[in-house]
Amino acid sequence: MPAESKEPYAEDVLAQLHADAEQVVARYPQKRSALLPLLHLVQSVDGYVTGRGIDFCAEVLDLTTAEVSGVATFYTQYKRHPNGEYTVGVCTNTLCAIMGGDQIWDEVSEHLGIGHDETTADGKITLERVECNAACDYAPVVMANWEFFDNQTPESTKQLVDDLRSGKDVAPTRGPARVCSFKQVSRVLAGFHDGLADEGVGAGPASLEGLRVAKDRNWTAPSGDDTSGDAQGAGHPDDLSPGRSSSTDTPSNDADEQAGDKPAEGK
Repeated sequence: MPAESKEPYAEDVLAQLHADAEQVVARYPQKRSALLPLLHLVQSVDGYVTGRGIDFCAEVLDLTTAEVSGVATFYTQYKRHPNGEYTVGVCTNTLCAIMGGDQIWDEVSEHLGIGHDETTADGKITLERVECNAACDYAPVVMANWEFFDNQTPESTKQLVDDLRSGKDVAPTRGPARVCSFKQVSRVLAGFHDGLADEGVGAGPASLEGLRVAKDRNWTAPSGDDTSGDAQGAGHPDDLSPGRSSSTDTPSNDADEQAGDKPAEGK
């Protein structure tokens, strides 16, 4: 960890941190529950989770620095060393990989001259190999500060990182009109809205295909007041609405049975 990460905050910065932290903590019945958003708040100021940020969270939440560090080192969205202005994550999980994600990773890594969790010398791009970007219907997918870039190619991704490094406004495939900086996004993740949540398209045609099929076939979700069936809430399969299926085809345990017990004789 860089030595400067332990230098104390300037008085005005610290005062604003305390004011923001007070709003965050007030949302939770137990203040220690505010640790995750407070770590994002620290990153919105420092660009990563600094030593002084660890101390700040521990002091505000009455935790030990070990407890705070344990959380900060567990989740990959928290960075323990200086991060780039834009985190570019290339999905190389199974579907994206076979659709070209591995090739995208190889070419973009060579293009930037950096590997996983490394940052370009200009401090603009941190490159990550991601297990899943949660958008398999648009594989291969790349994310920049957690905004989606769908159906990517090596060429389009190299253009993406070049545009980000040059300071151009870059629009994701879905979502807001431009990709915000890592610090800006961290403040949003801390719970401070930037007004962009409803900007742009949230879901594309591939994501909505199941909904279209359901409407075409007049499928509907079960109503909350449906009391048909036995006490377990599972009716006979013949009574199910079109498109629905029972959640299990095995008998439930009796009240005095434990999961994994051998069923009583005759069941």
